[in-house]
Amino acid sequence: MERIKGKFGFGCMRPPMQGEEVDLEQFRRMVDAFLGAGFNYFDTARPYVNRKSEPALRECLTSRYPRESYVLADKLSGSMFQEEGDIRPLFESQLAACGVEYFDFYLMHAQSRDNFERYKRCRAYETALALKEEGRVRHVGLSFHDTADVLDRILTEYPQVEAVQLQLNYLDWDDPSVQAEQCWQVCRRHGKPVIVMEPVKGGKLAVLPEGAQAALDAAGGGSPASYAIRYAAGLEGVMMVLSGMSSMAQMEDNLSCMRHFQPLGGREQTAIEEARRVLRAQDQIPCTACRYCVDGCPMGIAIPDLFGCLNDKKGGRSPNARAEYESICAAGRGRASQCVKCGKCEEICPQHLPVRELLVKVAEELEG
Repeated sequence: MERIKGKFGFGCMRPPMQGEEVDLEQFRRMVDAFLGAGFNYFDTARPYVNRKSEPALRECLTSRYPRESYVLADKLSGSMFQEEGDIRPLFESQLAACGVEYFDFYLMHAQSRDNFERYKRCRAYETALALKEEGRVRHVGLSFHDTADVLDRILTEYPQVEAVQLQLNYLDWDDPSVQAEQCWQVCRRHGKPVIVMEPVKGGKLAVLPEGAQAALDAAGGGSPASYAIRYAAGLEGVMMVLSGMSSMAQMEDNLSCMRHFQPLGGREQTAIEEARRVLRAQDQIPCTACRYCVDGCPMGIAIPDLFGCLNDKKGGRSPNARAEYESICAAGRGRASQCVKCGKCEEICPQHLPVRELLVKVAEELEG
């Protein structure tokens, strides 16, 4: 961990895109800007961007910079293996896809109560720890989406875990369904450094309703995203805050607040509290647009996009939410009313959303 520079990391789940492909030219420029600003932590996983994130990093980062100049985290994703014998071949393929000989961090991906049991049956933690002993992995960690008691159990059973990646942002901090604060407290009790994911909640905290934006403006300026990132970075025990930047403009904005990081002051904390109050009053669907649900949907429904349309309507951010909804559906994707209620989306949703029920609401609001 001593090689990490700064508290700001480049999350590569939402890279810049041109249609269905990663915009490699812009991604290269973003990588160059990130490293040029003095940061060096990159985070990826095999499922990201329909398996295109790892090769994009090979093309834009690892083939262009010496290995000691960056820190690379990858993950063992549950959808990518069925039994213990699958793990090492998967790991080797990930190294090849990224163009490296070792990972600085290898995380057990999206751990939850059910996932953890399967990882245990497949001896996933034991395999990752063995890879560390062999020098193929520098640090073993986990990313987590569940209740605090489950996290406490995992860290108790596997004290060798060196870092925990948590969803932490000011909207989720005291949300009983996410249990962000409680999970953070578990990490503190176990002495595990925290890597923050979703500090801007999938972009939801980057574009705010009028009342929330006014509160932040009155506190002295700075973009909504910068407030969210600084909030997370200021928490005790946070080693790294990841931002899934999708454009050079987002990169420049994030670097502007993290290059010379300062924790939020008292006036800014008060503004955050007001922004939280305004956001919660809108009853938004707390989807972070990770898109895990889309890959497994038999009807091809672009679930996060449809949720975004409903959120825009509720938040008054778009007077044409219904037209936007129809445009998404017309692009060859399924409508909310075409959901067959198979439940695959709910099995994989990190936010544990009742997706099927919410799609019914989307259909009622935007198709009627």
